[in-house]
Amino acid sequence: MKSLTRITTLSLVVVSGMAGAQAVRTEKTLSLELANQIAAASVAACQANGYAVTATVVDRAGIVRAMQRADNAGPHTVGASQQKAYTSASARNNTLAMMEASQKNPGAAYLVHIPGFLLLGGGVPVRAGNEVIGAVGVGGAPGGHLDEQCAVAAIEKVKDQLK
Repeated sequence: MKSLTRITTLSLVVVSGMAGAQAVRTEKTLSLELANQIAAASVAACQANGYAVTATVVDRAGIVRAMQRADNAGPHTVGASQQKAYTSASARNNTLAMMEASQKNPGAAYLVHIPGFLLLGGGVPVRAGNEVIGAVGVGGAPGGHLDEQCAVAAIEKVKDQLK
């Protein structure tokens, strides 16, 4: 009987220990330095092509970590870049792909009604391996596909820091 009680007690301790371990998670996140590098690289990539843009970098929860607005970038680019970054971080997807999906799929068309979402090209997730740790949103180039190109170029520039 004592042996059965000990085995039962030991089993409960092991099970409760496992449950506690699953309750705490470790997540990677963007440093402020890396967020600033991505924002600056996004603006620089667009400036090289003659586009005055704003780039916003958010963490995995969609909270702003860094924002840079190029000289002569329109005031509307600030909100657009932030919403694109938020949308991309939240959905863990490129906003250009989401926009195209919403145009082809009537059910996805309702994504535009989610507060803070902006389904225009220019929002790109930032990944460390397979884990989305944030996103960058670019607004102000003459087309969302061009905003996206600048964001992708910026992420490519810092890719060694995302390993």
